[in-house]
Amino acid sequence: MAAGVLRIATCQFTVGRLIRRNSRAICDFLRKARRARADVVHFSECALSGYVGTDFPNFKWYDWDLLREETEKIMALAAKLHLWVILGSTHRLTEPNKPHNSLYLIRPDGRIVDRYDKRFCTPGDLKRLTPGDRFVNFTINGVKCSLLICFDLRFPELYRELYRQNVNCIFQSFYNARQKGPSVHTQIMRQTMQCRAATNNFWISMTNSSGYYAPYPSCFIEPDGRIIRQLKANRPGLMVNTVNLNRKFYDPMAGFRDIAVSGKLNNAQQIVDDPRSRKRTSL
Repeated sequence: MAAGVLRIATCQFTVGRLIRRNSRAICDFLRKARRARADVVHFSECALSGYVGTDFPNFKWYDWDLLREETEKIMALAAKLHLWVILGSTHRLTEPNKPHNSLYLIRPDGRIVDRYDKRFCTPGDLKRLTPGDRFVNFTINGVKCSLLICFDLRFPELYRELYRQNVNCIFQSFYNARQKGPSVHTQIMRQTMQCRAATNNFWISMTNSSGYYAPYPSCFIEPDGRIIRQLKANRPGLMVNTVNLNRKFYDPMAGFRDIAVSGKLNNAQQIVDDPRSRKRTSL
């Protein structure tokens, strides 16, 4: 494939407490992604492990051995199919430390090459999980990518820093599912990610669980902030979209983004010296 071009399979399914059931769904999507000629397969937050506090109350009786076994199955299938995989799961720490909410980065030889741990946890998360403290950046086919998880979207500082690091594409995994019905998330989550894309010139693959009720579906966003494709809400699905760094997009910030990032919060070439400008209480 040409440099700067990356085919991404964004997947959603009903994540639940049963690890084997989650694993079967993930493996099925890996096979479909291979047939669709994807380079990378992207799954939702806690896609394999299930989400603590939603799918199960705590880790008291959690089957960590089974989670490891099913993770290794997915790694082996990734190697067989020669796919990059971004796998949402939970990473156990040494007790009494609470686990991380994580994305494993699995390369096409089946090895885990890095792990992103959710940096900003909700108040509920903090009762059961430990936040991470580092970015995970990697390059595929000349496209520089990074990983984020759900609540991270509330912190624009993360995206500005990734812009400074010359990232092109964000893979962000969510779990906003098993809710009672439409919520504020329906109106703000995709829209916030559109803003993150447009203000930082990012491509974004955004994947969510489809467990009923999910207030928004997985979607794919271009650097101008447009959602160009999304899956059907509350239904399993896979879509393949292409990042192409050779394409040009509407970007009115292009000439000014760097000065704003550097801390200069206007784009005047010089500060005007005019008494009518300084006097702000009269016409």
